[in-house]
Amino acid sequence: GCGKELIAHYLHDYSSRVAAPFLSINCAAFSAELLEAQLFGHAKGSFTGASVAKAGFFEEAGEGSLLLDEIGELPLGLQAKLLRVLENGEYYRLGETHARVSFARIIAATNRDLREEVRTGRFRQDLYHRLNVLTLHVPPLRERDRDCLLLLDHFRRIYVTGGTPFTLDKEAEACLLAYAFPGNIRELKNI
Repeated sequence: GCGKELIAHYLHDYSSRVAAPFLSINCAAFSAELLEAQLFGHAKGSFTGASVAKAGFFEEAGEGSLLLDEIGELPLGLQAKLLRVLENGEYYRLGETHARVSFARIIAATNRDLREEVRTGRFRQDLYHRLNVLTLHVPPLRERDRDCLLLLDHFRRIYVTGGTPFTLDKEAEACLLAYAFPGNIRELKNI
């Protein structure tokens, strides 16, 4: 809710890969087995219900960008497979024995402290070092001074439907500036 995906989109849109796809997958939204099939794809018959072969996110991204959101939630077993993709581009669809190659740019996002996750053994150190080439810290909305008012104005313009957009008096503005926004930008957007 603090804008990680928006920043990843910006990195893609202003890069030499802009003509290629931008894909995003939330690593916390799937079971380990389903996430593996989503990332790498699967062959027909590789598991119950796999009635056709299906490309995964690495293949679909082509030479574009792939955002692995909530990378800190990636199970250890899949971390090893992701490391292989980052090291030499190789991956296997589930149920296949010939390697495929990914050319996608990987952007990873997390709300966890991955150094602490490495220290406690929940995240692979070698994968951490592969991913940690360039780090952008996106602070929560409560740490961004008057950004809530800028974002509120942005959302007000987007959601105005045939009428005059609402305005805030000074007291309401002060309430917004004092509020901690535990739900970050997603909460402000909902407000």
